[in-house]
Amino acid sequence: MSFHKYIGDSKMFEYDKYYRDCKQQNKPFIKAKLNPIHGNFTINIDLIPCNYIFLELEKKEIKKLIKNEIKFVNSNCKNSFNDYTIDEDLIWIDGVSSEHVDFMCNSLYDLIKKHHN
Repeated sequence: MSFHKYIGDSKMFEYDKYYRDCKQQNKPFIKAKLNPIHGNFTINIDLIPCNYIFLELEKKEIKKLIKNEIKFVNSNCKNSFNDYTIDEDLIWIDGVSSEHVDFMCNSLYDLIKKHHN
């Protein structure tokens, strides 16, 4: 069975199983969930299962990805981008378009693994 880089719109027990799999395999936990309030996605990234912290260079690259998404959402979608937060081991992004959620989650995973292999 192959490891998926993120989990999207699932039931609570599936998130729990995926979190345990991430911890067992030393991978970041990335979850994308549709926000019914505005119709865009919320992405959560948790590095606690893999015991990493975000490096400053990594944070800059992540912010660049987010800024590009903000520009896209605010100019092409009926709903505007809401907000984001980056801590040492957690990221919360609210307002990612459905067109870019897969790209965003995969890019974030690849970026994290690039800095922590």
